[in-house]
Amino acid sequence: MPVRVKKTRQNKKADSGDIMIREGGCLCGAVRIKARGEPINVRVCHCRNCQKAMGSPFFARALFPQDALTIEGESGRYPSSEAIERVFCKTCGTRLLSWRTNGTAAGVALATFDDRNAFAPTEHIWVSEKMHWVKLDDGLPQYPEQVP
Repeated sequence: MPVRVKKTRQNKKADSGDIMIREGGCLCGAVRIKARGEPINVRVCHCRNCQKAMGSPFFARALFPQDALTIEGESGRYPSSEAIERVFCKTCGTRLLSWRTNGTAAGVALATFDDRNAFAPTEHIWVSEKMHWVKLDDGLPQYPEQVP
């Protein structure tokens, strides 16, 4: 059963004062996400699965341990591979997360956070599959596939 999330629209410190809590959600507001702590990494993925799943040239996401995330509302899941399930709002269709089936982590779409500038990517992955017209001139490291 999900933990009840206070629906504020800003970043805040947890009661302990130590852990940052960031909130976000879908376009219609039916699904809300709470992320506790700092992400494992923040990357832009250009793989073909992410392109198809997001309906976009890439997937910009912050990776969190699954136990740091709370999801409220009616969401759906689609297994895009053996390793990843894509989580979306059943009402408006917003693509929210990539959920690792091994139980370790989930990537939260950066634009779904209430503060959409809360995180900035630090690298690009799977650039070997990026769309040809996408120009990467942000100075971030680029990897043909996963980070070595």
